[in-house]
Amino acid sequence: MTQIRHAKFQIGQVVSHRIFAFRGVIFDVDPEFNNTEEWYRSIPEDIRPRRDQPFYHLFAENSESEYVAYVSEQNLVADTTGVPLRHPQIGNMFETPENGVYRVKKPHMN
Repeated sequence: MTQIRHAKFQIGQVVSHRIFAFRGVIFDVDPEFNNTEEWYRSIPEDIRPRRDQPFYHLFAENSESEYVAYVSEQNLVADTTGVPLRHPQIGNMFETPENGVYRVKKPHMN
C-alpha cells in the first residue's frame, strides 16, 4: 500500500533553503522527486535528498541573481522575514503578497 504524503508548504508561500543562502516563492509542487537522474546525481551524495518526499519549484533568488530552483521539502524552511521577493516572473503568476503569502492571479477571460 502506498503511503500518502502531504506537502508541508503551499503554492505562494515564501521559503528559504536550509543550507544555501537563497529564498523564493513556491509556484508548483511534485508529490515526490520528478526530475532527471542526471540532475539528482549532480547533488553531492552527502547532501543528496531522499526521493520520496515533496519537491518544490521556486522562483528563487540570492543576493546576486534570480532563477528557478527545484528543492526537496527536507531542505526548506518557512521564510518569516516579510521581505518582498524581486524575481521578475513572480508578477506573471502572483498578486502582491498578503501576510507573507503570494496569491495566484485569477485567469483572465478574453
